[in-house]
Amino acid sequence: MSSTVDAVAELAGVSVSTVSRALRNVPGVSLETRKRVQDIARDIGYVPSLAGSRLATGRTGAIAIVTPNLSKWFFGQVLASAGRVLREAGFDVLLYEVADTRARERFFAGSSLTGRADGVLIFALQPTPEELATLAAQNLPVSVLGSEAPGGSGVRVDDQTAGRAAVRHLLNLGHERIAFIGIRQAADSTLGGVPPASRLRGYRDALAEAGFDRVQEHEVHEENSANGGSAAMARLLCAEVPPTAVFVASDEMAFGVLRTLKAAGIEVPGDMSVIGFDNHELAEILDLTTMDHSVALQGSETARRLLALITSDAGAEPDLVLTAQLIVRGSTAPPRPLRGRQTATPLA
Repeated sequence: MSSTVDAVAELAGVSVSTVSRALRNVPGVSLETRKRVQDIARDIGYVPSLAGSRLATGRTGAIAIVTPNLSKWFFGQVLASAGRVLREAGFDVLLYEVADTRARERFFAGSSLTGRADGVLIFALQPTPEELATLAAQNLPVSVLGSEAPGGSGVRVDDQTAGRAAVRHLLNLGHERIAFIGIRQAADSTLGGVPPASRLRGYRDALAEAGFDRVQEHEVHEENSANGGSAAMARLLCAEVPPTAVFVASDEMAFGVLRTLKAAGIEVPGDMSVIGFDNHELAEILDLTTMDHSVALQGSETARRLLALITSDAGAEPDLVLTAQLIVRGSTAPPRPLRGRQTATPLA
């Protein structure tokens, strides 16, 4: 018997299109059928033609991933997890970094992806209706990480609730003077600003619910880096009434906070409690309390949703909104005057 796709289909008792999907690991084929088809193809020496497969399906076999940054830990994690899902489904990845407004405008102008990609993953860019319309005009399904995308499918975190939970943890420990270190974005940045702003709102919500007034000098914003966190903490230490605890909008910034406190001889958590956001792989090593927002899951689920849009006619799934989890480590404790006493009843 010749080693053709028809031969594989006949031996496996399935259609040619099922053989194609099984050999490309595209969703929609049961694990049992996929294994049977792949075993038969290997036994008779059938190797699918990539060009022929693309011609037959009308697909390019590639997915475009658009991101504002390639150097930060968060983006590395979501890219790795999304890429793994796409590779297992038989897709190649076209990676576009649009780090400034000029690069972003160039990418979304015209029909740059026509005939090059079967769909688009957008990471943390907050696409405009006009940008989404440009992709729709190219018949490209879209899945977005970090914001809503009308007509597409998205994955995002409830950052406001997460910020509230982080500050409530500090309030429950007995802290009353709690500062916030947020992410300041450059004027030309393409990074979507919804998550950082939502974390700030959660911080303010928690303080208001506990009956504390907002202290403007306790809200400091710097670039999202260890150096930025270090500079922000130095500014807080110069406040007229310094805080006893600080909620930091990213773990990377929190690492800088810890560095400044150590240099100043301020004990953590003895004199200052610190809580971050991300659950960066170094957070455990540095014993940092943090909010874990399932970074790898965000990447893999965004990719899975895009594949579903490409391979089925069911339409976009409802957006997935993830809840961040508090990971308590050794960087938070009751303020020194309360240590050893029973703290107040935790907030609901």
